[in-house]
Amino acid sequence: MRYLVTARLKPGREDSLARAVQEGTLGAGSVAGGEYVRNMRQARQLPNGDVAWVETCFCETPLDEERPYWEAFFELRQIKDAHARSRCRHETGEEPWACSGCDCTDRLQKTLARRGRPFLETL
Repeated sequence: MRYLVTARLKPGREDSLARAVQEGTLGAGSVAGGEYVRNMRQARQLPNGDVAWVETCFCETPLDEERPYWEAFFELRQIKDAHARSRCRHETGEEPWACSGCDCTDRLQKTLARRGRPFLETL
């Protein structure tokens, strides 16, 4: 499933996060692997200071695996479905792991790309 994540960077964590993204170590040890760095490359800094990105997660509880990695740097403010679960081929059982290569949130990601500024440029 895809989620729209909104978070606030914790004070004093800017340099550590920037280094982890640059070195590709963000999320090291997680089954999600390079997904964390990809998320930060697509994340947007919103005018109110929050950071938003679309994330793929297959956990029963949204971001269950990813949460400890994100919470090291962010206060997670909102995690909501990025599209209707009834149209998600993974969720309906039509195609396991479909979210990995699906373009179901393409429109959302394009809209998000026009909001705020690229997060890594503000880091």
